Amino acid sequence: MSDVILDAAEGVIVPVHLLREADVEAAVATLGPQGRGLAAAQGFKGKAGQILLVHDAEGGLEQVLFGLGQARASGVRALAAKLPQGAYQIAAGPEDITPDEAALAFALGSYRFDRYKKKPDERPRLLAKGADVAAVRAMAHACALARDMINTPPNDMGPLQIETIAREIAEQHGAAITVITGEGLLEANYPAVHAVGRAAAAGREPRMIELSWGQEDHPLVAIIGKGVVFDTGGLDIKPSAGMRLMKKDMGGAAHALALARMVMAARLPVRLLVLTPTVENAISGEAMRPGDVIDSRKGLTIEVGNTDAEGRLILADALTRAAEFSPDLTIDLATLTGAARVALGPQLPPFMTDDEDLATAIMAASEATEDPLWRLPLWKGYAESLDSDVADLKNDPDGWAQAGAITAGLFLQRFAPEGAWVHLDIFAWNPRAKPGVPAGGEVMAIRALFRLLQDRYG
Repeated sequence: MSDVILDAAEGVIVPVHLLREADVEAAVATLGPQGRGLAAAQGFKGKAGQILLVHDAEGGLEQVLFGLGQARASGVRALAAKLPQGAYQIAAGPEDITPDEAALAFALGSYRFDRYKKKPDERPRLLAKGADVAAVRAMAHACALARDMINTPPNDMGPLQIETIAREIAEQHGAAITVITGEGLLEANYPAVHAVGRAAAAGREPRMIELSWGQEDHPLVAIIGKGVVFDTGGLDIKPSAGMRLMKKDMGGAAHALALARMVMAARLPVRLLVLTPTVENAISGEAMRPGDVIDSRKGLTIEVGNTDAEGRLILADALTRAAEFSPDLTIDLATLTGAARVALGPQLPPFMTDDEDLATAIMAASEATEDPLWRLPLWKGYAESLDSDVADLKNDPDGWAQAGAITAGLFLQRFAPEGAWVHLDIFAWNPRAKPGVPAGGEVMAIRALFRLLQDRYG
């Protein structure tokens, strides 16, 4: 992405005043007669997203007043979508919004997916005085990478492309990377990853991508992301409406790589293990069938009751791999269940953990970063719904349990490392556009998780 956050600029820099409703009257009073008349004519009250462009006598843009309503830094996302092309600087704003927070919100609000546009839109830029521009850019670039990956159609974002991106990140930050592909997954004991991805066409073979970084004496953090580049549902095929957005089913892998990139760019004192099992859940004569019993890396057998519950299968092998390193903290991210959306909608991703201290820290980080999350319980009363008559467990719970997001979490818990572990069931998508928040791929939870890691290890 091109940088919209500047650390230096030449030419005209237009000042922007961020205003809450209580501050508007005093700010408007400092304007000249023309500006005051314009504010009155447009009914500028500082409500969230209101903008007032004040011009000088020659018609040039002199300053901008932007309403936050009662919003915090997240309100600045809409500013980026409403300014005309040019260079700006935040001249004044509420004391509870730091320069870093405002600059990051501006960068997030500037995002456009224009890879397939013949003429990309020009975007306004922000001179971020007082901000740590390098840190803001690193986070903004990581978030843009994840959104670009999610938005890219599956013909251009297959398993090989995710591997290539992981290799580029590893090279940039001096990380080690290994990739096991196709039939090699069976030899390396990743049978569930192989079973899910074996039906894909040549060139789109399943793979386990493993990235490691950091000093041996630092605490180990394992980050795992579900990388289903397209999900037909397998032989339990999805209806067309349910398949339309399945290019985003690799959102967990995109988030895991983006979070890892943030950690490495900030050089947090941790050792990273990043695992992105990457497959296409395709349909062919090689596809796994309802009723199949497959092996897992942990040695537990799994009855496939539904081929459309494939994400938890590949995560099972990845979680088992992480457990072999005894991590201090394990995080998995996945676009896993529609039930999570039924419970909490598209804007509020749930997380699940039995670690009370970890849950408290996640909620504090979520609040601090305005990156919304909500805890769902790993309710043990539903665990029996995963019992199978022919295998150690099954991937589709009995209907009486109903709680599809929780039962998916309980399935993953059977494979998770001991110690601190959290599962996040993200949507990775904005279904409705608004200023600063375009429809399409969205990053969820990783800004909060990065703050969690900063607070826990920094």
